Amino acid sequence: MSASVTIEQHTAGPVQDGSRRDFLTLITTVGAAIGAGAVAWPFINSMDPARDTLAAGVPIDVDLGKIQEGQQIIALWRGSPIFVLRRSKQALARLQDPTLTGRLRDPQSSVHQQPAYAENWHRSVRQEFAVLVGICTHLGCVPTLYSKPDATVPVENWPGGYFCHCHGSKYDLAGRVHAGVPAPYNPPVPRYVFTNDTTVQIGENPPGDDFALNSVVQM
Repeated sequence: MSASVTIEQHTAGPVQDGSRRDFLTLITTVGAAIGAGAVAWPFINSMDPARDTLAAGVPIDVDLGKIQEGQQIIALWRGSPIFVLRRSKQALARLQDPTLTGRLRDPQSSVHQQPAYAENWHRSVRQEFAVLVGICTHLGCVPTLYSKPDATVPVENWPGGYFCHCHGSKYDLAGRVHAGVPAPYNPPVPRYVFTNDTTVQIGENPPGDDFALNSVVQM
């Protein structure tokens, strides 16, 4: 059994409030940075079954068909925001650039923060799509996506990725944490499986795998 999630889009500014508590008081929303100064906000407008059932851990199906390159949606699963990001070929190339990987604390994902099927340089099943628990591993805030490199946004010489406005932690587009920031670990990758070319089911492992999110080092 799984819950279907339908997505609509409109335009708004980025979320700057990093509090997970405040995030969960809002209607479930999604954010995506698509270049400097422009942010697309798809949002979840329908959930079935009820939210309390979703919090208990029932898998949810997310339609990937409307996500453009550089965009993400945010789904709510087990009380946590789940980032689903579509990465461009240019973004994937940057993830392998030694200039970037040299800045990272755990570029090879050696700390157990993901299932075995996401223990790779892109931390995902399919390179194009990242699926991450959308919380900062410092104090549980919700980082903001700035998907493209920029000279000044949100910090000088920004390479593209996630930035936590609470205390300045930085992650790349695979959720790999930068060295020298307060966050100690990469954000977890939840269990998930692609049920077809355009649908990802969050909360279910591929056949033969028994990964559980409570096995990671830190949420």
